[in-house]
Amino acid sequence: MAKNALYSGIAFIALMAAAPAVMAQDLTIGLRAGPDSIDPHWSTLGSQAEALRHVFDTLVDADETLQLQPGLAVSWTPIDDTSWEFKLREGVTFHDGTPFTAEDVKFSIERIPAVTGPMPMTLYTKYVASVEVVDDYTLRITTNGMAPSLPNDFTRLFVVPSETGMEAGNEEFNSGEKAIGTGPYKFVSWQPKGDLVVERNDDYWGEAPAWERVTRREIPDDAARVAALKSGQVDMINYVPATDYLAMQSDSNLDTFVSDSIYILNIAPSVKDEEPQPIKVNGQEIDGNPLQDVRVRKALDLAINRDVLVNVVLEGLGTPANQLMPEGFFGYSSDIPAPAYDIDQAKALLTEAGYPDGFEIDFTCTNNRVPGDAVVCEALAQMWSRLGLTVNAQALNGTVFFPAAQREEYTMTMSAWGTLTGEAAYTYGALVHTQDAEKGFGNFNRSGYSNPEFDRIFSEGSQTLDTDARRELYEQASEIAMEDRALIPTVILQSVWASKAGMVDFTPRVDQETRAYAITPKE
Repeated sequence: MAKNALYSGIAFIALMAAAPAVMAQDLTIGLRAGPDSIDPHWSTLGSQAEALRHVFDTLVDADETLQLQPGLAVSWTPIDDTSWEFKLREGVTFHDGTPFTAEDVKFSIERIPAVTGPMPMTLYTKYVASVEVVDDYTLRITTNGMAPSLPNDFTRLFVVPSETGMEAGNEEFNSGEKAIGTGPYKFVSWQPKGDLVVERNDDYWGEAPAWERVTRREIPDDAARVAALKSGQVDMINYVPATDYLAMQSDSNLDTFVSDSIYILNIAPSVKDEEPQPIKVNGQEIDGNPLQDVRVRKALDLAINRDVLVNVVLEGLGTPANQLMPEGFFGYSSDIPAPAYDIDQAKALLTEAGYPDGFEIDFTCTNNRVPGDAVVCEALAQMWSRLGLTVNAQALNGTVFFPAAQREEYTMTMSAWGTLTGEAAYTYGALVHTQDAEKGFGNFNRSGYSNPEFDRIFSEGSQTLDTDARRELYEQASEIAMEDRALIPTVILQSVWASKAGMVDFTPRVDQETRAYAITPKE
C-alpha cells in the first residue's frame, strides 16, 4: 500500500507539473469597450464579437493573421456553383449539456435576420438562400449565386442552441438565461459598461483555457485604464494610448505587445441630395451638397497630411492608408498611388468647385472605437481649417455614434473598419456598393454613394470562382471607389497591449481581439 501511495503521490506531482495552465490564477483584463448585449447576433462591432467569442463558438475560426481555421465546422467544400457543404465537429455539447448538431447552425443562420440590433449581422449571411440539414453533422447551404467567400463570412457566424427560440431577446441573453454556447467559457454575469465575468468550461471540445475565471472590465477612459494596470486593479489592458507607449516600454513593471492591425480610420462624406446636417457658407445654409462634387472630396483628401497623423498624432503607431484594406489583402490594388499631401492643389480644387472661401461642416467621429480615433478626428479638423473650412468636430462614444450613423444622421463621419475576412468582398460590399437590402449589399454604406460601374464590376467579382480573375475584378472595383473618394482612408492603426511584467504570454492579433483563452501564464 505504501508503494502505491508513493506512486500516486509522484503521479499527482507529475500531473501538476505537466498542466500548470489549468491550475493558473484568474485573469482580469481592462478593455476600452465591451459588448452592448450578450446576444451574439445583436451587433457586428468588433468589441461585441471579441467578448462573446468566450461564450459562443463560430462555425469557422481564424488565426491571429486571419487565416481560416476549423471552428464548429471541421471542413467546408463547394459542391457546385451555388452550394457549400459543411462537416461539423462531433462530440460537442452546449454549456447546458445539450449536444451540438446541424439544427443549431441552421437555426442560428435563420435567426440573424430576425434580430433587430443597431448594426445588423446580415452582412455575414447575405449570400445564404437556404440551409438544409443533411444529417446531424452535415449542413448544406444554397447560395444566391456563386459565393466563394462564404467560409470567410462564417468566421462571424456565432452558434446558439436551436432551443433558444426566435422570440428570445436581449433580456434573456443579458440575464444569462439564454447565454448558452459551446465556447471555452461559461457566462457568469454581465453589467452593461461594466464587468463581463466568465468561468472555464471544463467540457470544452478544444484546448482547455488556462484561466479558471476571467473578468473583462470595460474601462473606456484611456488614462483610467492605464492607471488600473499600474495600480494592480487589472492584469492586462488593450489599446494602450500612443502617449503612454514609450514610457511603458521602459517600465520594468510592465510588458508591452505591439501589432499591426487591419483597422483603418475612414472618412465617409455624405453625397445625398440633402445632407443630414446643413452645410453653411458665411453662416447661411446653402442649396445643394458640396460633397457630391468629387473635386471637393479630393480636396479634403489632399489636405490630409498622413505623415503628421502617423508620426505626430499617433506617435508612430500607424501607417498611411491609400485604400480600404491593408497591402496584401485580396483585392488590394498596387496601382492606387500613395496618398499625397498638397494643400495648394486642394485649395485650387475647392475654388474650381465654387467654394474659394470654404464652408462650415459638421464632422462626427468615435472616441472609444480604436486607439487614436478622437485625436485623429481633432487633427483632421485642424488640417481642413487650412483649406478654409470651419469644421465642427465632435467625437462621441460608440453607443451614441453607431446607432445614429446607422440612421444616417451625420453629414461627414470618421470611424474604423477592419477587413476581418481578409478579402475585398467583405469591405467593399458593405461600405461602397449601392444599398441593396435584397442582395445584402451596402449594409454600412451610410453616405448614399452609388456608382453603377463599381457595382457591376464588384458583383461580377463576387460571382467569379476563378481566384485570379476575381482578384483582378476586385482590384478594379477598389480603383473606382478610391478615384471617386467614395470613402477617404487616412491611417492603418497599430495596436498596443500591456500587462504586468512576467505574467502572460500573448500573441497579438491583427483584428485587435483580446481572447483570454489564447493568453497563457508566462513560464
